[in-house]
Amino acid sequence: MTKYWTMTALLLMAAGMSTGKALSQTPLNTAEKSVSSDRIREQDKFLSDDLLEGRYPGLRGGELAAQYIATQFALEGLTPAGDNGTFFQQVNFVGMKVKPAETSFTLESEKGKPVLLKFGDDFVVTNQTLTPVTTIDAPIVFVGYGATAPEFNWDDYAGVDVKGKVILCIVGDPPSDDPKFFAGKALTYYGRWTYKFEQAARKGAVGALIIHRTDLASYGWDVVKNSNSGERTALRDDANPRLQAASWIHLDVARKLFAMSGLDLDKEFTAAGQRGFHAVELPVRLKATVTSTVRPFQSPNVVAMLPGQNKASGKPDQAVLYTAHYDHLGFVPGMPGDNIYNGAADNGTGVAMILEMARAWKQVPPSDLPHSVIVAAVTAEEQGLLGSEYLGQHPPVPVSQIALDINYDMLLPIGVQQEINVNGAQRTTFYPEVQATAKRFDLAIVPDPRPEAGSYYRSDHFSLSRVGIPAFSVDAGTLYEGHDHAWGAAQEKSFNENHYHNFSDNFDPNWDFKGDAKLVRFGIDLGWQVIHAPHTVEWKAGDEFEAARKASEGK
Repeated sequence: MTKYWTMTALLLMAAGMSTGKALSQTPLNTAEKSVSSDRIREQDKFLSDDLLEGRYPGLRGGELAAQYIATQFALEGLTPAGDNGTFFQQVNFVGMKVKPAETSFTLESEKGKPVLLKFGDDFVVTNQTLTPVTTIDAPIVFVGYGATAPEFNWDDYAGVDVKGKVILCIVGDPPSDDPKFFAGKALTYYGRWTYKFEQAARKGAVGALIIHRTDLASYGWDVVKNSNSGERTALRDDANPRLQAASWIHLDVARKLFAMSGLDLDKEFTAAGQRGFHAVELPVRLKATVTSTVRPFQSPNVVAMLPGQNKASGKPDQAVLYTAHYDHLGFVPGMPGDNIYNGAADNGTGVAMILEMARAWKQVPPSDLPHSVIVAAVTAEEQGLLGSEYLGQHPPVPVSQIALDINYDMLLPIGVQQEINVNGAQRTTFYPEVQATAKRFDLAIVPDPRPEAGSYYRSDHFSLSRVGIPAFSVDAGTLYEGHDHAWGAAQEKSFNENHYHNFSDNFDPNWDFKGDAKLVRFGIDLGWQVIHAPHTVEWKAGDEFEAARKASEGK
């Protein structure tokens, strides 16, 4: 507690106030007190209304949501921080939907009959080159886990040329019990399927086959199948290399593929997880045709700002950024009954929270904002964090001048939280302040319940981390006022199994938004400390994002 009051005194003095004043008279306290759970409730109720048709990017419902959010920012008097003096940062996308009847994968070996694979059951694929048709006839190279990690002295691509070829790799990280080697049981970004596709493209491959295994992926094949059977969206103007075939294959298919090569899958998996592994070109080729429906469209991030005194005077800024994605899964045309993915929890809650946060921050006089406060409702999160990726590449102020991003995503409004998960905050120099603030808010910090699932890499804060901005999401634990852990865990389990990404994620009039209001106040408090701190927030030495931060700062 002593440390907190010392920090408070410094912050109050930095804001030009006497520490002799009562805390209730400070702009911070005024802003926090103004936060209303009822306003958050009403915002969420509208955002998840059938009128918005599931808020799918590039369709009517998504555009209505963006217009509504921009109107709320304007009504509160925030400064537009999008394109050409507007709140909208327009993002060019291309939707790609595979035509299964016109898409084929065949494995051909030097000996034996070709093996024709079935879309959905055996493989899924996306053509990242954004063309209607692409064809491949190329050898397959097994590259283990497909990781190039110099900090761990690990390179699965060493000694092999995969240009013009198709790589085959295992989902996840090389197995480890050592937290200093691929983070032990926790998943690193090297284990994420997104990294494996990116690295294959950087190495010049034309295609990639990721071998699915439920225990390594933390989800079953049905998740892979369902996630890749509809339209997949990409940034149109992304200059990074792209694959003609970014694919997953079922474990049974991988077993057949190795057998066609005279190899045993289990032995190859074991070898790939050990030092000394060498990539090997298999005596099997992939012959593929991928035919897709191509849909170019635009969908905006909605970005607003309260400019700080430094920005107004042209000095380096030290902004705090708040993010939440407003998009969801849209609707299924012609389907009888409830056919709208309303996304009341995911992520109507997060957007409602940052709207209330923007309104509360506006209660602070401009003279008490040495640095800027930025609020961004981002699009296309459900399509792979694409809106936030674009925001990270095109920030409203230079990346080096954004001190911290705090992200809100799917905060179930089921009561007042007594626990939070701020996974990633511990990787920053700001973590002591996060700990002290959580304590004052009667919030126990709990660890990531499933580090092996790599949850840090699955929400919009990650896009900001990749460009160097210290970032984390605020997530709830399982302990709520008036209940025990078992009750909270049961509520979370019920939502995930019955409502998450389902038509039943609808607004519930019985929801209790007091906890979401508490987490808004928590975020305001953290942001206040950020913009009044004597030094900007940094990643801790040795963190995987430290290099990107230093590069943004010209170091």
